[in-house]
Amino acid sequence: MAYDIDPELAAALDAIPKSPNGSLLDFSDIPAFRAQMETAGAQLPVPAPDPGVKIETLGIPREDGTVLDVVMFYPGSIDQPRPSLLYFHAGGQVLGSAHDPIAHVYAAAMALRLDIVLAVVDYRLAPETRAPGAAEDGYLAFTHLSEHASEHGIVPDRIGLAGASGGGAPATATALMVRDRGEGRPRLLSLNYPMLDDRNETPSSHEIVDLGIYDRRENEYAWAAVLGDRTGAPDVHPYSAPGRATDVAGLPDTFIAVAQYDVFRDENIDFAQRLIAAGVPVDLHLYAHAFHAWDVFAPSSALAKTFEQTWHDYLRRHLRG
Repeated sequence: MAYDIDPELAAALDAIPKSPNGSLLDFSDIPAFRAQMETAGAQLPVPAPDPGVKIETLGIPREDGTVLDVVMFYPGSIDQPRPSLLYFHAGGQVLGSAHDPIAHVYAAAMALRLDIVLAVVDYRLAPETRAPGAAEDGYLAFTHLSEHASEHGIVPDRIGLAGASGGGAPATATALMVRDRGEGRPRLLSLNYPMLDDRNETPSSHEIVDLGIYDRRENEYAWAAVLGDRTGAPDVHPYSAPGRATDVAGLPDTFIAVAQYDVFRDENIDFAQRLIAAGVPVDLHLYAHAFHAWDVFAPSSALAKTFEQTWHDYLRRHLRG
């Protein structure tokens, strides 16, 4: 398939180093790839987060005795209650960490720009923890912040959920858990090119096979890590793959952004249509000439700036309005 990519994004794509398999990612051996990424990351110069943002790690005990870390970014005094966004990082549900120094720079800037408490969930990764472990971490974080909002400088009824790429799955599953278990209501659900459905049956899941960012092959490897031999089975629960949800009524106002040349394009559009049919207010944005995570790989591009303004405006309206 020929990809008519925006020139600024195409230049960024050409500059991205590829692994021997022709892709940015190699999920065929996840532990080895994590080690490679860690080594490469250690060699990169990382600026310090904005000094105006206070960063703390909140440890929330799980029932099994382990601790869930939630990294909190405060753009000022904790004595001034602010809206909060509970954020689930990208990485195909197999990579990434809330403690990543580069991610801290991004999160601190976002907290300062929106004047919110940004809470980044260090959810458990696959294959060590299969789904719905990551979503259970999200549910634990959301309920804890809701119940202890005043302790953390948060307005209790203004906590949103957000996830990017792989983080979109636990973010959406958390929203389903909160609805089903009657534990309040998130202010919003914000999904940037989210990974939702393990079945890989849509047209875009067959079209996007050789871009080299996150294509069909990487998605198949990632879901196999997340679900094991349940991948593609008829009885996968929506808490494990939220694109399987048939009942989406009662979910909060939802923002979804996806690119034209994204393996997730059609499952994202389908999910948005089902939300709309169920009466959920949805802002759906499809970015032409863009590929998966274009805003990350080409942050100075016009398309990235347009997206960021649209997304941040949405978050301000819904967290503060």
